[in-house]
Amino acid sequence: MKKIWLVALSGAISISSAAQLYVPSKENLDARKWFDSARFGLFIHWGAFSVLGAGEWVMNNRNIQVQDYARLLDIFNPVDFDAQKWVKVAKDAGMQYITLITRHHDGFSIWDTHQSDWKITRTHWGKDPVKLLAEECHKQGIKLFLYYSLLDWYRSDYQYETGRTGKGTGRTKPSDWASYMNFMKSQLTELLTNYGEVAGIWFDGFWDQLGNDKDKDKPAKVDWQIQDIYNLIHHLQPQCLIGNNHHQTPISGEDFQMFEKDLPGGNSTGFGGAAVSKLPLETCETINDSWGFNISDRNYKSKKDLIQLLVKDAGYGSNLLLNIGPMPNGSIQSEFSERLTAMGDWLTRNGSTVFGTQAGFQPPSEWGAITQKGKRVFIHLFSYKGEKFFLQVPFKVKSAKLFGGNLQLPVQNIGDQYITIDLRQVHFDEIDTIIELELEG
Repeated sequence: MKKIWLVALSGAISISSAAQLYVPSKENLDARKWFDSARFGLFIHWGAFSVLGAGEWVMNNRNIQVQDYARLLDIFNPVDFDAQKWVKVAKDAGMQYITLITRHHDGFSIWDTHQSDWKITRTHWGKDPVKLLAEECHKQGIKLFLYYSLLDWYRSDYQYETGRTGKGTGRTKPSDWASYMNFMKSQLTELLTNYGEVAGIWFDGFWDQLGNDKDKDKPAKVDWQIQDIYNLIHHLQPQCLIGNNHHQTPISGEDFQMFEKDLPGGNSTGFGGAAVSKLPLETCETINDSWGFNISDRNYKSKKDLIQLLVKDAGYGSNLLLNIGPMPNGSIQSEFSERLTAMGDWLTRNGSTVFGTQAGFQPPSEWGAITQKGKRVFIHLFSYKGEKFFLQVPFKVKSAKLFGGNLQLPVQNIGDQYITIDLRQVHFDEIDTIIELELEG
């Protein structure tokens, strides 16, 4: 594996020696175009942490020491894991891609890596779920993204001394940053050479070496060698998209911008606030309040909340990456699958107003959202129940109708900037009443 890495890195360096020289390949630009129309994906947080039923941050939150956390190798036994079912759940929900956690902050690898013994193939179960899921995604026509944590609470060579998290895991051996960087690059090479086409790499943990929330925009305390890493990825798989959950404006080499638990530009969580770039966009959100399996979290969002969130994302021209945290036995709990099924049913009827659309000419608001596809504009009314709808528009409207039927709605152009739509014949849907406009010219 080490020899493969040296060859790959050498090739990557020859592509570009400076960050500002990054020019997306044709394959990459085509992939961006696809991603910008996908609109809906499945995030999967699953690993050794799932056993403890307290979310993916349990090692950090409970200050579990490495030698104790390592016992999860003897406990984690996902006998009910079924890659075909996982991919089918995503496909039936209308999702176009899956983003799978391959290694979270606890450092546990869920593939048969040759770089560490802290991996799923050393459990009694012994299988490689990345291999199984990749094969099934390729078979069912679902794109596969791989999440990879840059930080590590388990390894001693990670520079934990300056990290913001993982202080209580009992590491006393001095870190070795050169060793850790070689380890990461070798693991990424494995993921990008052994599992077929990978649609994207989803990085997290960059923020661990930044300042606190007040000065998080300062340079990192370590050299992440991020451009070398990005060059390596684009060299191994030119179409592979790169996103980094660093909560900052995208940097050279990144192909899409992500927003954690916020719509683009929002900052309700404290993670946001970064300016919205011209790159394809994605927001990630949970179905309850947890990413990884949490046995006590019953704060599930309703299907109405989730569908409206998906539509709002589309109204911003963004994808929604919706998360599930499967149970440690590998099964998906019913509260998740039932909601995903409901979203799939809704998208079967209304998906053309979401998939392949552009952001609306106005951003989403309390009453709903707007999406657009060519000469067709879709007005999604969530809470508006009036007899007439008054809207500022940048174009002339030829006609209006209730989406999915033949009910024509009287529409009047008022000057060059406004319209009114007569809604007195409309029976409002409790989730989303969709009005389709046809534009002139």
